[in-house]
Amino acid sequence: MIQIPESDILLAIRQGNERVYETVFRKHYQALCNYACGILKDMDDAEEVVQSIFLKLWEQREGIEISVSLKSYLYRAVHNTCLNRLKHLKIQDTYRQYVGDYLEDTFDSATDIMDKNELENRISEVLEKLPEQCRLIFKMSRFEELKYQEITNKLGLSIKTIENQIGKALRIMRTQISDYLIVVFLFMLDLF
Repeated sequence: MIQIPESDILLAIRQGNERVYETVFRKHYQALCNYACGILKDMDDAEEVVQSIFLKLWEQREGIEISVSLKSYLYRAVHNTCLNRLKHLKIQDTYRQYVGDYLEDTFDSATDIMDKNELENRISEVLEKLPEQCRLIFKMSRFEELKYQEITNKLGLSIKTIENQIGKALRIMRTQISDYLIVVFLFMLDLF
């Protein structure tokens, strides 16, 4: 088997050579997935991370500068992305737990003022007011429980676009629903 210098491999990828890119993908994909799974403890998440790394490599191929070996670059990218994902998941879990505890306390102490159906209706109203693409992506993520990569595959959008749209939806929802919860809170304090 002929050994091609790594500089030639990188040059071929930069120039858009799909065969060379596919060879690199096939050579490293499974080992990178196993490495990512060791960090994330979930093979589906691991595959999503590795696929996003390879997608980014292809999309940014013309301007990418790799000062270490390609293998080292890929492992470092997977490592960093996994750590970011763990941090993001921890923040989501903390927020979810906080909201769950808060809402549970609110519903327990304010059942005569409002019930869960009212909040669900409010959430539905706010969802319907979101821009169409934003609403679609948010529903796919939160209600259909699709991963960002799955949404990307279905809609043909970049992962960054998916992240931005979900962030936008969450900001709007937080603003719209927090106003509603403040009114409930004031009722509970008998300030009205």
